Amino acid sequence: QVQLVESGGGSVQAGGSLRLSCGASGFTYSLYCLAWFRQGPGKEREGIATIGRDSTTRYADSVKGRFTISRDNAKNILYLQMNSTKPEDTAMYTCAAEHTWWCSPDMGFTYWGQGTQVTVSS
Repeated sequence: QVQLVESGGGSVQAGGSLRLSCGASGFTYSLYCLAWFRQGPGKEREGIATIGRDSTTRYADSVKGRFTISRDNAKNILYLQMNSTKPEDTAMYTCAAEHTWWCSPDMGFTYWGQGTQVTVSS
């Protein structure tokens, strides 16, 4: 049974940093494309970062240069380091996984976590 569990959300002031984690179980972690999505209040869900099986990363323009996605295949944990945060980063952040070589924020994903809330205050 595939499980993805996010943690690390909370409140931060604009300009601050936060690190999200996503623990995974029930599948061969190293063979999966992993992603972070977010959905802000009144907004559509947005794919913001992916990391492939070869650790190739891709980012949405909205977070490029501020957020960093990484993976620890030994611990089955996905991370999202959020720096230089802005109020518009306020959203529910969710991790996702797909068993595929190609990895991009605009592709579909089969497995999803429940999400962790991030609130950035000005």
